[in-house]
Amino acid sequence: MVNLKHRLKSPIVVLVIQAILTVEAVTGIATQTWSAVFVALSTLVLTLLPRRFAGYLGINLPRALLSAIVVFIFAALFLGEVSDFYERFWWWDVVLHFISALSFGLMGFLLIFMLFEGDRYAAPPWALGVLAFCVGLSIGALWEVFEFTMDQLFAMNMQKSGLVDTMKDLIIDTIGAAIGALSGFLYLKGLQIRGLGRITDQFVEANKRFYRKLRRKK
Repeated sequence: MVNLKHRLKSPIVVLVIQAILTVEAVTGIATQTWSAVFVALSTLVLTLLPRRFAGYLGINLPRALLSAIVVFIFAALFLGEVSDFYERFWWWDVVLHFISALSFGLMGFLLIFMLFEGDRYAAPPWALGVLAFCVGLSIGALWEVFEFTMDQLFAMNMQKSGLVDTMKDLIIDTIGAAIGALSGFLYLKGLQIRGLGRITDQFVEANKRFYRKLRRKK
């Protein structure tokens, strides 16, 4: 559990979501709804990991980006499984897969670009874009493995229609990862996709020490 000083720095939306998950876990224990308890606690743990993991790597996550990650985790796991949003809204799964793949494609670009200290001349923009695309799609594939594992071990129904659902998700992941990677490619070309370019600028600004060569060339 994060310490008090760490929690006070968390965005309000993150604290609210963590509070909701804690209440739901306690309620599930009281009513012996163990599947809800498991999902609530798992989701709660996952909401704590992004900042922990970023801190371990020495990376600063902008508050908006951290909030977006936590909201996505909450929407995908808790709302999707416990509140049954995947069944209530046919588009819920489609939107979440698209957003996640796009985000991982963009984050893949930022992390790979970081390895070059922000030197846009160290590797061709298209090569960084391809690598970012591979990162985004790989994470999407790992998520499908996770869904399969949860279905097999805990008799959940995350894969819904099985192979058809998995392939549909992978196709959506491919499109999302491609757009995220394209955003990184355009960034290196001095262009921006509205919204994604702003996130890229915020991340680079928050982690200046990892992008020293980019700052010098600017």
